[in-house]
Parts: sequence; structure tokens; C-alpha cells
Amino acid sequence: MIYKKLFKAYGEQGWWPLLDKKGELSYHPGDYSPPHDRDEVFQVWVGSILAQNTTWKMASRALINLAKAKALKPCSLIEMRHSKLAELIKPAGFLNQKAGYLKEISKFFITLKGVPRRDELLSIKGVGDETADTILLYAYKIPEFIVDSYTLRILKNLKLINGDEKYMEIKKLFKDSLPSDYRIFQEYHALLVEHGKRYYKRKSARDPLLSDFYGGVH
Repeated sequence: MIYKKLFKAYGEQGWWPLLDKKGELSYHPGDYSPPHDRDEVFQVWVGSILAQNTTWKMASRALINLAKAKALKPCSLIEMRHSKLAELIKPAGFLNQKAGYLKEISKFFITLKGVPRRDELLSIKGVGDETADTILLYAYKIPEFIVDSYTLRILKNLKLINGDEKYMEIKKLFKDSLPSDYRIFQEYHALLVEHGKRYYKRKSARDPLLSDFYGGVH
């Protein structure tokens, strides 16, 4: 019900946005083939760290700064001075913390062969549940649903959760209600983000699209 309404309202979203040859972030509605190579996979890793506790708009500015500095490579991030890296990612906030996290994921990434396990990702400093699921879903097309702040606000407003549930409990609501298809998971997450940006930036949300909602998260 929620998915169908959001999809009808907003259409295909084309997440995860990746840098094109001009150095601009490009979405790909209806095309679920990206990322196409290891460099694009690493972009998702970096973006997932930069997006922590901020908007994608601010995270994307930091990502573009790294691209312009030719620093979107694991070895480049590892070798870069912490202070310089922190300055480049300043738009994303928490710059010193995230600079350290970027170095940690880079060290892990250069040793990685194949697809990482979720528990391996969670062992990296700076990678929590949401970041791990973002990497698995968008970089490797593994159907792991992402529970972000917009998802929490929307579900709480619709009285589908109380608001004190743990991450994995809420994730289970989606995984139990949806086909295990990474394309649906990608689209649904992106649609919730789009809807959240429009109606849930403030705590007191007015949601005209889902005002007559009934049922579960499917």
C-alpha cells in the first residue's frame, strides 16, 4: 500500500546516484545495473559514510569535492593527510570523525575480495546497521532493507511503530512483507527518502499523500 502510493506519486528514483564523466552526480531511473565497476562500488561505500547524520545534498557536495581532488580511491584516502581529507568533506559535517571512518573503510576495501558479509562490514569502525545495509543494497545488490531517519518518522506517523523499536525489528517489518528483490528494496528506500524530504523535515508532519493509509508496509 505505501510502496504503491509512493511509486505512483514519484515514479522510479534511480538510486544510488553516481558520478558521471563530467564529475556530476547522475541518477539512473529504471536502470538497476549500476554500479558497473569497482570504482563505482567504492563510491557507494564513501557516500554511505558521508551521508551519516546529514542530508544527501550535503553528502554529495563532499563526494564531489573528493572527486575533484582525485581522491575517490582507497589508497588516496588512506595516504591523504587527515586535516586535508577533513577539509574536503566539510559539507557533510562531523568532518574529523568521518575522515577517520573513510580511512578505515578504505583499508578494509583494498583487502576485500568479492562481496563482504554484513558482520564483516559491522566490524569496521564507523559502519553501523544503516551504513552496512546501504553498502550491501546499493553496491552489491543484496536485498537488505535500509531503515533511515525518514523511514522511522513516516512509520511512526502512520502508527506502524511506537518509535522505540530496534533497527532490526523495523527492518524485519519490510523483509517479511516484501519480495526479496533488491530492485524493490532500492526503489522503496529511495521513495521513502523522497517522501520524507517533502513532508517529514519537521517533527510535526502533515502527510497528505498517506493521510488515508491503512494496512502494513507492503
